[in-house]
Amino acid sequence: MEPSVEPSPELLRNAADGQAEALNALLDGVRDPIRRMIRARMDRRMAGRVDASDIVQDVLMEATRRLPDYIRGPAMPFRLWLRQIAQDRMIDLHRRHRAQRRDVTREQTGAPAGWDDASSLDLAARLVDSELTPAAHAIRQELQRRFYSALDELREDDREVVVMRHVEQMGNNEVAEALGLTPAAAGMRYLRALRRLKEVLGETPSQAE
Repeated sequence: MEPSVEPSPELLRNAADGQAEALNALLDGVRDPIRRMIRARMDRRMAGRVDASDIVQDVLMEATRRLPDYIRGPAMPFRLWLRQIAQDRMIDLHRRHRAQRRDVTREQTGAPAGWDDASSLDLAARLVDSELTPAAHAIRQELQRRFYSALDELREDDREVVVMRHVEQMGNNEVAEALGLTPAAAGMRYLRALRRLKEVLGETPSQAE
């Protein structure tokens, strides 16, 4: 998985100075990652009432407003700074909708909304020690159901690192900085999460109960 590319200092400065072309280029480059992050953490009870695109727009507007301050003293890479704004926005929205804070980083039923079926099936098939990448629709559905159930059994920190790597498509160094870990520790957490996913996926229904 390729790490996200940071915008150049020149692009950031020009955008902060209000140059429309630079600002549009900057926001266009981060819109999809922010949308994935928001959809992956949106509680399903809220998803029917709030459009993820509206939240993305709010986040980008807030980032535009705060960009000059960020340029004067960046404490973290731009993409992680923007992600923090989005995460703060999601926490605020979940509070407003009377959801538990843990829903911000943990989807309670089914797949993360930002995770497409192809991505989940590909990872699940790589973790299961059998030929489970068939065209048969029913078997594909069962594999995905097992995968999301197994994902929900992970410790929250393990589940988070899987979502960050496979939904948000963050590189290991980005994950490490976002979680306050060394790259080595972030890599070990990711491998631990995948091992646990593989263990749970390999359990029979009777063993999992």
